[in-house]
Amino acid sequence: MIVLMAGLPGCGKTTLARALAERLSGAVLDKDQVRAALFAPPDIDYSTGQDDFCQRLMLEAAAFLLKKDPRRFVFLDGRPFSRGYQIEEAIRAAEALRQPWRILECVCTEEEARRRIETQAAAGEHPASNRDYELYRRVKARFEQIARPKTVIDTSRPLAECVHQAMKALDSA
Repeated sequence: MIVLMAGLPGCGKTTLARALAERLSGAVLDKDQVRAALFAPPDIDYSTGQDDFCQRLMLEAAAFLLKKDPRRFVFLDGRPFSRGYQIEEAIRAAEALRQPWRILECVCTEEEARRRIETQAAAGEHPASNRDYELYRRVKARFEQIARPKTVIDTSRPLAECVHQAMKALDSA
C-alpha cells in the first residue's frame, strides 16, 4: 500500500509516518532526505521542479519495494501534497502497481505547527534548511483542498491516538 502523508509543514507527518512504519514494518520515503542524499548543498534549490523530481524517485523506490513485497506499507513523506497534481501522480503510480493507496492528512493549529517548526529549527533536527514559519504560511496560502478520499488526523492529540486512527484507515484497505 502507498500512503500519502499530506499536510502543512510542522503538522506531524513525519512523526506519524515513522510510528506507523515501525508498527507495520513499513518504509518511509522522505522527500527531504532524498533531496539531501542526491544533491550537494549548493545544488539544492527547493524548487517545484526539484520537489517533483524527488517525488518521482520516491515513487520509483516505492515500486521497487512493493514489487519485492506487495504487502508492504510505503509512506510518502516530506511533501505536503498541497497540489492536486502531486496527489494524482502518486495515485497513478499506486494504481499502475495495482496497489491500494490512502491519504492521511495531518492537521494541527497554526500555533502548534509554528512551535514545532521553530523547535526543530533551533535543534537542527530537520534536513530542509528552508523549513521555517514563512514556508508554512506560503504553503498554506496555496494549499489546494484534497479532493480524493482521505483521513484527517489532528496531530495535536497524543501520538497513540493518531496511530490508532491511522491504523483504522489503513486497515480498511
